[in-house]
Amino acid sequence: MENEIFTPLLEQFMSSPLVTWVKTFGPLAGGNGTNLEEYVALVDGVYLNEVMLQINPKSANQRINKKVNNDASLRIQNLSILVKQIKTYYQETLQQLIMMSLPNVLIIGKNPFSGKFIFN
Repeated sequence: MENEIFTPLLEQFMSSPLVTWVKTFGPLAGGNGTNLEEYVALVDGVYLNEVMLQINPKSANQRINKKVNNDASLRIQNLSILVKQIKTYYQETLQQLIMMSLPNVLIIGKNPFSGKFIFN
């Protein structure tokens, strides 16, 4: 049942403008992945941290866990580093303060397939 609900959300999310833009930085999941494989590449945080490094090469390069292997704690750590990098970029480079609520990396990290956060 959950899969019947999540699959359309996944397809909608993976075709969203944000994901389309992120894909311009390079192929997800080796370039030949399914929507699910590409989604996993996003929620593991490795690919998005690499994108952030391209956007802000001067950022302090923190150690990213490249082999997450569905480990929630490693995923949470990678996503926490990403959020910190984004906040730092906004404050130091753009000189702007982020006023909107940021994604809850604990929810994403613990259950990336819940679909609860995709369009919230």
